[in-house]
Amino acid sequence: MKTLRAILGIESVAVSHRERLVSAVGGFAGILGILLVSNLFLTAGSAAMIVGSMGASAVLVFGVPHGPLSQPWSVFAGHMVSAVIGVSCAKFIPDLFIASSVAVGLAISVMHYIRAIHPPGGATALVATIGGADVYELGYQFVLTPVLLNVIVILMVAVLFNSSFYWRRYPAWFQKVAEKEPYEHISHGDLVYALSEIDSYVDISEQDLLRIYNIATSRSIEAEHLHISRIKLWHYYSNGAQGENWSVRQLVDEDDDGKTIIYKTVAGLGIRTTGHVTRQEFASWAKYEVELVDEEWQRVLR
Repeated sequence: MKTLRAILGIESVAVSHRERLVSAVGGFAGILGILLVSNLFLTAGSAAMIVGSMGASAVLVFGVPHGPLSQPWSVFAGHMVSAVIGVSCAKFIPDLFIASSVAVGLAISVMHYIRAIHPPGGATALVATIGGADVYELGYQFVLTPVLLNVIVILMVAVLFNSSFYWRRYPAWFQKVAEKEPYEHISHGDLVYALSEIDSYVDISEQDLLRIYNIATSRSIEAEHLHISRIKLWHYYSNGAQGENWSVRQLVDEDDDGKTIIYKTVAGLGIRTTGHVTRQEFASWAKYEVELVDEEWQRVLR
C-alpha cells in the first residue's frame, strides 16, 4: 500500500475538514463573483471563454493560498502574459496545432523568467488559440476583457475571503507569522541555496518552510522523553533517533508492582532482542508512542 501511494503521488499529510470546507466555499465565491461581474460587461459567450482557466486559479488561491503559485503576482502576470502570447500565436502562426503548442510552451518559459508560474495561465494561452471565431474577433481585446477583468475579480475575492480566517494569509506576506528562534539557525541564504540545489520549482514559500521547521524542531525539543505514566503494556514506543540508531520497542510484560518492565525490539536497531529495565529507564529512552500504519511506523498523536 505504501509503495502504491508513493507511485500514485497520494499526499500523506491531510488538512482538517474545516480547511477543506473553507476552500470549497472560497472557490464558490470566487467563481460566482467572476460570473456576476463578467455578465455585466461581456456577452455570455465571451464570459464563458476564460472561466475554465479561472476555475483552475480558484483551486490555487482558495485551496492552497500560501503557495507561491497562488500569489497575486503569479495570478496576474501568469494570466496576462499567457493571454498576450496566446493571441499573438493565433494571429501570426497559421497552423492551429503549432500555434497552440507554441503558445503554451512559450507561456511556461516566460512565466518562469518573470517568476510568475501559474498553471492556469497555460489554459489561458490555449483558449486564445483554440477559442474559435469569437475569440479571434476580440484580438488583443481578449487580454483586457475577459482576462484582466476576471483576474481582478478573483484576486479581490481571494484577498477579502482569505483575510476572514486567521490561519490563512493572502497575499502570503499580508499577515506575518510570529518569528521564533529555530532549533538550529537557518538563514534566508541557506533556504535559497537549498532550493537552488533542487533545481525544480517547489510550491512552498520560504516563510512556510521555516515555520514547518520551527514547529517540527520545537516539538522534538518538548518531547525529550515520555512521562512514566504514559508507558502502557503492549504499546509501541520509539527512541526518535535518526538513521541506524532508530528503533521501536513493545512493552510486553511487567512485574507485580509495575516498576520493572520487559520489552522486545520490533524494528530498527536491536530488532528481535528483548530486555528488562525499570519503568523510569524505559520512559527516559522512549521519545514518543508509535503505531504501524500501512507498513510504516507513525507517531501517535494524542
